[in-house]
Amino acid sequence: MPSRIYEDYAYSDAARAECIWPLPDQTWPEWTGPATTEVAIIGGGYTGLSAALHLAQSGVDVTLLEAHVPGWGASGRNGGFCCIGGDKAGLDHIRKRFGTDAARSYFNAQRAAIDLVAGLLSTHGIAADTHSDGEVQLAHRPDAMAAMQIEQALWSKLGIDAALIGPDELAERGMSGAFHGGLHVPLGFALNPGKFVAGLARAAAKAGATIHAHSPVDKITRSGDTYRLHLPNGALTAKKLILATNGYGTDGLPAWLTGRYLPLQSNILVTRPLSDEEISAQGWTTDLMAYDSRHLLHYFRLLPDRRFLFGARGNVRASAQGQAAMRARLHRELAAMFPAWAKVETPSFWSGLVSLSRDLLPYAGPIGDWQNAWAGMNYHGNGVAMGTWVGARLADMALGRGPDLPVHTRRLPRFAIPALRRSYLYPAFLGYRLKDGPPPA
Repeated sequence: MPSRIYEDYAYSDAARAECIWPLPDQTWPEWTGPATTEVAIIGGGYTGLSAALHLAQSGVDVTLLEAHVPGWGASGRNGGFCCIGGDKAGLDHIRKRFGTDAARSYFNAQRAAIDLVAGLLSTHGIAADTHSDGEVQLAHRPDAMAAMQIEQALWSKLGIDAALIGPDELAERGMSGAFHGGLHVPLGFALNPGKFVAGLARAAAKAGATIHAHSPVDKITRSGDTYRLHLPNGALTAKKLILATNGYGTDGLPAWLTGRYLPLQSNILVTRPLSDEEISAQGWTTDLMAYDSRHLLHYFRLLPDRRFLFGARGNVRASAQGQAAMRARLHRELAAMFPAWAKVETPSFWSGLVSLSRDLLPYAGPIGDWQNAWAGMNYHGNGVAMGTWVGARLADMALGRGPDLPVHTRRLPRFAIPALRRSYLYPAFLGYRLKDGPPPA
């Protein structure tokens, strides 16, 4: 029986009610059937829309079904970090498990993902408020700098000129706060995720993809060499299938998916626009994407309109009460890390679901033993670039191109006792908080 691991609140409009990013302005029709298509895509975020765009550009009859509207999920409510990422395992782990060539290929995929987003913005004229020359990791305590020195050396081996920033240099670079140095990696950029996903949807539709909103798939069955997607208003029959629901997936839809992803709530708090005096008082003037060195990291950036975006993970309850508690936590942590803004109003707060895999790597590959069916998921909170790139690779697979992706196409492991996997987060978060220590006073 299909089921989800969080309470209904996580999948409701209430969780994103205060999100500052706009949803696509086009009215997308609901699905009514029966009908047929060559490729059916379930999910209207970066992965699904990218797959739809690339397939439509190749002349394929493609139909995308979204349970809400395109961009309603994590793709339209994230922090807008288009950067290196997609995994939590790290390149050294990938090298040990898959070999040096696979690790290099995976890194190249991360860079290609950033380039793909930049190319889509340019090609399709998507004005997404881009800024930031890469991202900076900031040491939340002095001993974190030793790890950053090691990381800088690894970046150098990959041909990336990452720069260590000493504690005395932070203020000069407009990064005043409770930090002890940092590491600037000049890869990636920030964007308005709502404008990007809206532009991606428009581009896919213009290329010929058929997009339906408010069209949830209730059941998937196979008949011979075709797939039948059952919806409230009819059924869609397809020769090929792409599943692109990520953290908003449903256990049992299909059965293979159960336990192969772990949704995790990510939360964002945004201030009102800051005055020049307030920005000067805190000394945070950089437009770089930034995050700290905690396990339960904070991510933040000064937006082009001078609001400050501050995000974090760490809540397990999906309810109005849980959201209120996390909002209060983030406000306290913002005040501790940026004390000059302790009393600045924060009128916007929302949450969304990112997704983790058991082995902390993203996935782009077959749906079990199903023929002509693929899934893309588990970007570990860095899906702007990687999710878009995976969508393009899933399109390649549907076109029979079969890209060589040893990391992405590995057998995706299942969490032990899938029905209880949300409970794993309680001890994990507690352990991480103990390791991280309290926010600085």
